[in-house]
Amino acid sequence: MPMPPTSPIAVLLINLGSPAAPTKKALRPYLNEFLSDRRVIDLPRWQWLPILHGIVLNTRPKRSAHAYRQIWQEDGAPLIAITARQTLALRSTLAARGLGHYHVASAMRYGQPSIKNALRDLAARGVEKLLIVPMYPQYSDATTASVFDGVAQALANQRAIPELRLVRDWHTHPRYIAALADSIRRHTLAHGATEQLLFSFHGLPARYATEGDPYPRQCEATVAAVAAELQLPAERYRLVYQSRFGNEPWLQPYADETIQALAAEGYKNIRIICPGFTADCLETLEEMAMTNRSLFLQHGGTHYDYIPALNDDPAHIELLADLVAAHTQGW
Repeated sequence: MPMPPTSPIAVLLINLGSPAAPTKKALRPYLNEFLSDRRVIDLPRWQWLPILHGIVLNTRPKRSAHAYRQIWQEDGAPLIAITARQTLALRSTLAARGLGHYHVASAMRYGQPSIKNALRDLAARGVEKLLIVPMYPQYSDATTASVFDGVAQALANQRAIPELRLVRDWHTHPRYIAALADSIRRHTLAHGATEQLLFSFHGLPARYATEGDPYPRQCEATVAAVAAELQLPAERYRLVYQSRFGNEPWLQPYADETIQALAAEGYKNIRIICPGFTADCLETLEEMAMTNRSLFLQHGGTHYDYIPALNDDPAHIELLADLVAAHTQGW
């Protein structure tokens, strides 16, 4: 087998991941890997593992498989396909900036393509300097830090490791804020004004924040910056948190409860954007664009819009290229 072309500098985009197929069989190992991560569920192992293996992995795969089937595409899981497009687009954009010698690859924290296999491929290419880009604009222990853990674990048995740099977050980067604001403007031009704009972020247990996770502060800063860019009156937008799991309190206000309350208060037209998701996935396409839309309509609302993630929008790729250029200075 021919060796891949050498490239001493590489960029590795890492997102969360998706199952190999929208089936109960494929969901079980994927959820096992995901929910076994101590950064995601930090309960003592003696307490959590019996729940995971005795209850969760016997009930959730079927339910999750049904949800994935609602969004599955011809080219597979949307998150995987979009990340592949982002990777190719970033290569092109870097080449146009004179950085065509940078190799750009992607991996998933859980499932395939795995971090371990991606790093093995980069080692075969002779990569000596590696920039890790967790695809999360807002830092969190459960996402960004978990990616760093995954990279360290994958390198644990590698004799020679590259020089590493890690992107921590970009929650108020000017290009990021501008890209979000522009996506809202374009959607408004195409679909008209709305009564309420909801900025929905993935939630996490509230105690994570009290224990030092800066995530909610960064989410708030992102929303404040976008609102300022768009000159939104305070009464026209809200920040909410979605996707809670388990019984303990999570960051509030909860997205589903807020959406239901807005309908009950007489709001007829609301719009949702999920700034923390760099690529559309189950939580945006099924939970926010489908399930919560039905919830709003069932309780009296009449118009519910979801604004797509930045995905491979050119402005998003330019932002990623800016991050790469800034974090590889001196290489």
